[in-house]
Amino acid sequence: MTETPSADVALADVGAGPVASQQGTRATGPRRWLGFGLVILATAFWSTAGLFITMTVKGSSITPLGLAFWRVFVTFLCLLVAILVSRPRLLRVAPRDLPWLIGMGALAVGIFQVLWILAVLLNGVSVATVIQCNAPVMVTLLAWVFWREPLTWRKWSAIGLALAGTLMIARPTGPRAVQITLTGLVVALGAALAYAGITLFTKKLTGRYNPWTILTYSFGFAALALLPFQIGRLLPQHVTPQAWGAFVGLVLLTTIGGYTCYALGLRHLQASVASIVAMTEVPFAAFIGYFFLGERLDAWQVLGALTVVSGVVLLSLRPRREDAAGVAGPDQPQMIAGA
Repeated sequence: MTETPSADVALADVGAGPVASQQGTRATGPRRWLGFGLVILATAFWSTAGLFITMTVKGSSITPLGLAFWRVFVTFLCLLVAILVSRPRLLRVAPRDLPWLIGMGALAVGIFQVLWILAVLLNGVSVATVIQCNAPVMVTLLAWVFWREPLTWRKWSAIGLALAGTLMIARPTGPRAVQITLTGLVVALGAALAYAGITLFTKKLTGRYNPWTILTYSFGFAALALLPFQIGRLLPQHVTPQAWGAFVGLVLLTTIGGYTCYALGLRHLQASVASIVAMTEVPFAAFIGYFFLGERLDAWQVLGALTVVSGVVLLSLRPRREDAAGVAGPDQPQMIAGA
């Protein structure tokens, strides 16, 4: 579900995830294991998103749309302060790139945050996380439509596995299984599509700017896009201490902590390796859903989750000729990762 930011990124991408690089990294020995550990730690942080979202909504009067706005706005402020303190020159962008940054923020990041929060509330943490794994497959289809990238047997197989797995997840058989409605399924797939849309904009911008630059502007424009829906609305009332703590955790732990670890880990791993290791977010999310939120997946849903993950892993594998070069292809789609 993830791909790498550039190897020389000094700061992490916050909120939507790190930007993938087209460069590979061949670390060996302790550095490679350090990379594995950091990426796994990042996915553990990301998997807390559903728990924090659920706790924040239950402990306050905030709506999913309101939570999406405050999450992107506070994340934007954190990014902005970090850049102003450390490297203010990163805020410089060419005027010709502003439409792409506006589109990424308003059309992709903002919509994704709203749909992702709704997906978690409607479907539960584990199911929402697994269905979001369809995003790389959607990127493959969009790349075929917009860039005429060929659909190889590996890509067709990944698409088939993702479709089959999603259907198994959406058809629970056990009485205690997570029940998924048609609305919940459509919202979750919409979140995956919006997540894939971030990739299309990032593909245009990566290579020109530091990932923090891209994420700061995109989160800022996402907050502006969601702001009209907050005009006239009162601030959340009767917020419990637990809800405040959950919101702080959502911003600091899930986003900043998760993406910092991921960016650091990507200094020591190749893109394809990191994208596969990052799939550990699925079992982490299932663990949190099971023990903290009482979610239960039946046998078919577990099998469906494994099928979706296997499709993404298959899609992440590169042909041997690319592995020999150690570099992703020039037209390889790049992704924003995480919740």
